[in-house]
Amino acid sequence: MADITLISGSTLGSAEYVAEHLAELLEQQGFSTDIQHGPQLDDLPQSGIWLLVSSTHGAGELPDNLQPLFKQISDRKADLSQVRYGAIGIGSKEYDTFCGAIVTVDRILADRGAKRIGEMLQIDITEHDIPEDPAEIWLAPLVELLN
Repeated sequence: MADITLISGSTLGSAEYVAEHLAELLEQQGFSTDIQHGPQLDDLPQSGIWLLVSSTHGAGELPDNLQPLFKQISDRKADLSQVRYGAIGIGSKEYDTFCGAIVTVDRILADRGAKRIGEMLQIDITEHDIPEDPAEIWLAPLVELLN
């Protein structure tokens, strides 16, 4: 079982790149990781640490590859009380729905009993051409909380 399960939801690949970069950094620090791009609920451990990275699609919606997972979490009323998670959103402040998907993810996970570790990160792609950079900075204090 992985120490940290990274879950990405992406339309153009940015969230996948961020998740893969963070997995490399976590492995360098001795964590084992499992990366899941758009998993089903049954693919995920129902305890431990999840790190979610999601872009925002359309009018603040979850990317297509994350919609089934969060529908399953809601429909099954999944008990996620044994899950701790970190949350990173990627979006553009040019839109009213900036990082709306990660806000939805955070709400659903909290509603199902999961507990967020640290602060949510919202990356504005108009300020950061490479979203991996602010994610890397955000990761350092999260790792401290995990140790």
